[in-house]
Amino acid sequence: MQDVGNVKEIWRYPVKGMAGERLDVGQLGESGVEGDRVWALWDVKRKEIQSCKVRPKLLRCTARTLDRGEHVEVRFPDGSTLTSEGDRTAINARLSDLVGHESRLEPLRPASDVDFFRRYQPGWRDDLVATFEREPGEPLPDFFDDFPEEAREFIAAPGSFFLVTTLHVVTTATLEHLRSLTPESDWDVRRFRPNLVIETPPGVEGLAEQDWIGQQLTLGEVTLDCPMTTPRCGATVRQQDGIPADSTVLRTIVKHADQNLGIYGETATPGTVRLGDVVTLV
Repeated sequence: MQDVGNVKEIWRYPVKGMAGERLDVGQLGESGVEGDRVWALWDVKRKEIQSCKVRPKLLRCTARTLDRGEHVEVRFPDGSTLTSEGDRTAINARLSDLVGHESRLEPLRPASDVDFFRRYQPGWRDDLVATFEREPGEPLPDFFDDFPEEAREFIAAPGSFFLVTTLHVVTTATLEHLRSLTPESDWDVRRFRPNLVIETPPGVEGLAEQDWIGQQLTLGEVTLDCPMTTPRCGATVRQQDGIPADSTVLRTIVKHADQNLGIYGETATPGTVRLGDVVTLV
């Protein structure tokens, strides 16, 4: 057992692809942070769930939960807000105009509604490769050579708005390490959409969380599995609310961090996590 830091930030993103809300206390279960990715924008023509990878303007909206997650409020780039309550005609029209495609804001559906989660098939692999925005000579993540069959068919695992895992963890050591390499870049943690930001102790340097792959973390009442690292795509460089576009961020990650920033997580033991909780590597 080794103490590796404290919980500095807890985040959830009520609408897939949009900026989210910071929490003091989070409930973590099989689906990650309670209330995370429980709504998404659905492309009417493609019949496909949308994300900030393919609809980057979603990142300029901020979503927060209403009525304990039954509904959401979306704040648009001009500061105006609309909610999912009642007739969603107005919010659907605003979101369609924002992303440039007819779209509907939809709540999460059960896994039995498999067609809702299917990937738009024509050219899907080229579309996915394009989201990583690699420059000539830069590598793509290894998984493109052995892409899982389910991921070829579904844009999110049926019954969820996640494709890989339900949690994402980033350490302050990693952000400080990359900032030291390109201090002129904007390393705002919100670019990377973590659920948990772990503040590492003084003296910890480099890509700290990469050493946790294949192990478990305990924090508060929760135990997390750390199955794999997180390869980064073009969403990290996009403009968000209060965050400028910055392509140098991705160039630095690809060159100096083997394309990865942060790690994926899965809840092994559910429970409550709070700001300041000690994080222990099991």
